[in-house]
Amino acid sequence: MPEYLAPGVYVEETSFRSKSIEGVSTTTTGFIGPCRYGPVDIEPDILTSLADFESIYGDRQKLEFKHRAQEIDNYLWHAVRAFFQEGGKRLYVVRVFRPMSGMDHGWGSADIPAPNPNTTTPGPQFPSSLRVRSRFPGEAGNLHISFTLRLSQNVLTQQSQLQGQNRVLVNTVRSLLDDDVVLISHGQSPPHSPPSASDFYLATFDPIQQSWSFLPNVGSPVSSPVSSSIPLNNLHPEFGDRVQVVTLTVSVQPTDDLGVSQVWADLPLDPHHARAGAPDSLSAKFASEPASRDQARSLPIVVMLGDAIDSGLKVLDALFAAKPEWPSHLENPKSTDADRSYNFQLAGGNDGDRPQSPDYEGVAEPDANVKTGLKAFEDIEDISILAAPGSTFGYETAGYGDQAKAIVNLLITHATLMRYRISVLDSGNGQTISQVRAMRGQIDSTYAALYYPWVRVVDPVTSKEIELPPSGFVAGIYARNDINRAVYKAPANEVVNLAIGFEKLLNKGQQDVLNPEGINCFRFFEGRGYRLWGARTVSSDPEWKYVNLRRYFAYLERSIDKGTQWAVFEPNGELLWGNVRRTIEDFLLNEWHMGALLGDKPEKAYFVKCDRSTMTQNDLDNGRLVCLIGVAPLRPAEFVIFRIGQWTADRKI
Repeated sequence: MPEYLAPGVYVEETSFRSKSIEGVSTTTTGFIGPCRYGPVDIEPDILTSLADFESIYGDRQKLEFKHRAQEIDNYLWHAVRAFFQEGGKRLYVVRVFRPMSGMDHGWGSADIPAPNPNTTTPGPQFPSSLRVRSRFPGEAGNLHISFTLRLSQNVLTQQSQLQGQNRVLVNTVRSLLDDDVVLISHGQSPPHSPPSASDFYLATFDPIQQSWSFLPNVGSPVSSPVSSSIPLNNLHPEFGDRVQVVTLTVSVQPTDDLGVSQVWADLPLDPHHARAGAPDSLSAKFASEPASRDQARSLPIVVMLGDAIDSGLKVLDALFAAKPEWPSHLENPKSTDADRSYNFQLAGGNDGDRPQSPDYEGVAEPDANVKTGLKAFEDIEDISILAAPGSTFGYETAGYGDQAKAIVNLLITHATLMRYRISVLDSGNGQTISQVRAMRGQIDSTYAALYYPWVRVVDPVTSKEIELPPSGFVAGIYARNDINRAVYKAPANEVVNLAIGFEKLLNKGQQDVLNPEGINCFRFFEGRGYRLWGARTVSSDPEWKYVNLRRYFAYLERSIDKGTQWAVFEPNGELLWGNVRRTIEDFLLNEWHMGALLGDKPEKAYFVKCDRSTMTQNDLDNGRLVCLIGVAPLRPAEFVIFRIGQWTADRKI
């Protein structure tokens, strides 16, 4: 209650209407599977196009699993392409990866300078070198990289200052930061000047004295033997002395020729370098644990410094050791970027072994805030459709059949646990009708639908025909159906846009066998093209026989769940019960007006009860509000029957 203590006019806001419920999205999809590149244990980000997928998870090339020397199509990439082509809008992807051994992480890597092949130095990193590796495992992690050293304009200048009664010229520097690596070039040699040879130094600023000095690289194998620092005032810009900042530009080119290069320009060399208090050096930019998750997803490489590299000058030494002619090119004003670049390729990256059911199941490590596999999808609430494209490839073979069956069960278990999701299950490749019936006989769930057979498309990689699992196409059709029509409309009798055929052409007699068992078929119809021709779940419960019914109830339940959170901890009495009733009734009335519910009047389409008849005193004593909701959903016209007979003009019907 507001307090009214002093005389006056009090203007207050109040509400004369019930809270509203907004329908949730039903088209957001989650895919899980192996791919060419990308994070394995980072929270997935939403993707809205195939280009988004490729920028994080790599290109379209085939996967090469090493243990069995097996090369298979990149089914996840193909599924993402099909999803967006068929009408999908929003997608989350979780990559699964299985290393070949405990020691092999699947990364591509290179050392700069390359170690002596006769060395016996133990450990993964040489103390006087940089190690560059791909951030994520995969054959696509064998990236092409270019390091280009660049010099800034001369930052040394003079400015007039008043000292006592006189104005004098004093040295100053523009746009120079503490820990910048600089090249100091000397012009003419005035008396008592520093050595005339050019050299590299580390710029340091003394905040107490408010003065700059330049530290030499003592003991450097490539720098001149200068052993003392140079104060800024010892330089002579009037005689042509120059101070230029040395930075490194990093370019990364994917292994796929169609990939897009990424460039990070003018990175400071010193690991302690910071701008506005934030580290911004080469090693900080490409740290193994970047500052944000967005950077962890998008930065393709990691740069690690050897134990002996503790300054920007030591970084420069390592680079000069890899390309000894670099210093002369830097000092030559006519040199090109190509002259000042060092190009190399990472090696050793691999696609590991084919992932198995434990990899799909994933792990959750609360201490490290790491989740993998299907566990990573548990924290993303807006996913409504789930699939694992390619996981059933080899379902009927001895080498992978048991794993494929286990993955199917994991998808069903996950959707059941999350309640508001449906799993789109792929049949196995090359399955006969008896085999897909046997597969269907092993599963029973209201939260899953099975599709058969695989879809034939033209592979954009080889321009040849290949068969792909149905789930990518089906998820896109679900989304298109929801956007163009509504979630309560069965996602069937829909054209498969990318299809040029199916692995097996089914006729009506064959579907007469499959459809009653809940196996949704793709069919070809002369003059109507390639269509999805089934919308049943794999449930033995006839009440949840149809996909659209399962998905529509998930939509209703989640919408009511999110739209009534305001009621938690409100006083549990008649006023609250009435507000809850009106909120849900308004939502269901809107659904009835849109044609989602059966009945010519609202009272025939739904009811909402929330009063003492739905709650006992024990419920009230334990803080429970119980609301009973009933709706009359529409089922699809799966069998359209026209009864035709003869009649005469004088016969009355």
